Parts: sequence; C-alpha cells; structure tokens
Amino acid sequence: MVATAPQIGNTGWNTEDGESRDDKIWVAGYAVRDPSPRASNWRASGTLEDELVRQNIVGIAGIDTRAVVRHLRTRGSMKAGVFSGAALAPVDELVARVLDQPSMLGADLAGEVSTAGSYVVEPEGGHRFTVAAVDLGIKTNTPRNFARRGIRSHVLPSSVTFDQIADLKPDGVFLSNGPGDPATADHIVAVTREVLGAGIPLFGICFGNQILGRALGRSTYKMVFGHRGINIPVIDHITGRVAITAQNHGFALEGEAGEQFDTPFGTAEVSHTCANDGVVEGIRLANGRAFSVQYHPEAAAGPHDAEYLFDQFVDLMAGEK
Repeated sequence: MVATAPQIGNTGWNTEDGESRDDKIWVAGYAVRDPSPRASNWRASGTLEDELVRQNIVGIAGIDTRAVVRHLRTRGSMKAGVFSGAALAPVDELVARVLDQPSMLGADLAGEVSTAGSYVVEPEGGHRFTVAAVDLGIKTNTPRNFARRGIRSHVLPSSVTFDQIADLKPDGVFLSNGPGDPATADHIVAVTREVLGAGIPLFGICFGNQILGRALGRSTYKMVFGHRGINIPVIDHITGRVAITAQNHGFALEGEAGEQFDTPFGTAEVSHTCANDGVVEGIRLANGRAFSVQYHPEAAAGPHDAEYLFDQFVDLMAGEK
C-alpha cells in the first residue's frame, strides 16, 4: 500500500475506530514519504509506526511516493517487495521473489479475512428486522449502521450454506465488501442464487456487488487502475442523482449505464456507474428485491452521501412483512 499524501500519521493510532476484524492491518507492506514521529491527538494510543511494528508489517519511508503513484497510475497495479535486515539478498534474487508473488487475478482471499464463527450484533432500541450478514471482509460500521435501524445482524463466515442462512429465518441477506478476485467465489455465488430463488431481500456492498452480479450471470474483470479514494462521483441512473462515494476496488462487473438483462430471477439492470470512467457501480433486480453497489455507503468517517441505501434495504424488508 502506497500513501499519496506526503506526511502520514499525525493523529496517530487508536484502538476505538478499527473497521477490520481484531483491528488487524491486512496489507503486507506500507510505503510512505514522511511518517510522523509523534502522534498529536488526545485519542491516540500510539503512533502508526508503533502499530505497524506491533503487527509485524514491513514498511519503507523517505521515498518519493507521489512519483511512485504517478508510475502506478501510468502502468497499473504491480508486484512489489520491501526487504530489510535478514531478508536482504542479491538484487536478482529479490526481484525473482517479487515476480513469484501470486497475482491478484484468481486470488481467493475472502476466506482469509472472514470471521471463523458466527456472531450477533444486537439492535439499538427495539428489534425490527433480522439480517444474515455474510462476512467476506465486513467492516465494523456495517452492523453498526444496521443496529441504528433496529436490525439484529447475524454475521456469518464466508463458508456459510443457504440452509444455515434459512435456519435464521432472516428478513434480509447482506453480502459484505471484501478482497480478492470475485471470479473465484463460486461457493458464495451459488448461495446467493439460492437466496434469490427463495425471494429473500438482498443487499450487497463492493465485493458483494460483484457476487450479486455473478449470481445474475454477469462477468467480472480486473481493472488496470482500481478505484481508490473518498471522492469518487457515482451516477444513480434510477434517480439521476450523483453521490460522492468512498471506493477501494480493483475488480468490476461488465456492463454499461442503464443496461437491462434477463436473469433466472427476472429482469435486472445496471443501476449505477462511475461518472469518471463509466465503470459499473451498482446493479439491481427490476422488481427491487435485490440490489448492490460497488462503493461504500458505510464509509467511516465518510463521505455519507450513500447512507440512504441502508434505509432502502430497511424499506425493502418492511415491504415484505
């Protein structure tokens, strides 16, 4: 992971705002130009460097990261390595080790980041709905958003079966964000088809958007330049509105703005696209019973333009009762 801003870590690291399971940093290496040597925030429990060391994440500093980013923006994502200490070796050997890294194309990673067992996040206030949330790399803020809306979330591992979902008698099913190549996720695609066949309301985010797309018969592809940022404009072709969104994905669904296509579950359509490059950012069944987006309405700390999608899911479940 390469930081684009020159100085990173001014506000330090805290143990309260983690979005990943066990507050784990999942990157293998981190590149930054100027890491702040001290944390200046009353909530900080340490520096970013302290946390990288604690989690055994290798890093490199003092390089021109903006030049690196320009290179990546021209050539696309590529394999890289950071070596120090006992890991150092002749350059030819290090280059060979980098080239031997597996490609993201064909990488099945959701199982590595998913919860090992199921757990429940209770609603705030009264209980209105029960959702089976499939953890493909879920962020903490997703069940938190559900809880605020009176939803009890049963967070389930990526290996979950349809029968296990059905046993919960959920009002809806949620497919989370997550890493890896969606073309490898055959198991959860098959489960999603069973959910659609049972008529259970479904909502997906990011990786979940790609899973729903595959379940509806669409293909996915690896992007030359992934979408990474908190200010990416997306057009909703149902309402005509534009939302500023947070995105972090290197794969996408095939399709074009407003395209409609037949599926075993009824007509579906491309509902959202990126205003910058036309990449598919959302799909839905025309009857409204399943929908998904490629971006992050649960983004913490923001933007929050797309939070209404959680309410749309609530309305969908309410309409089924």
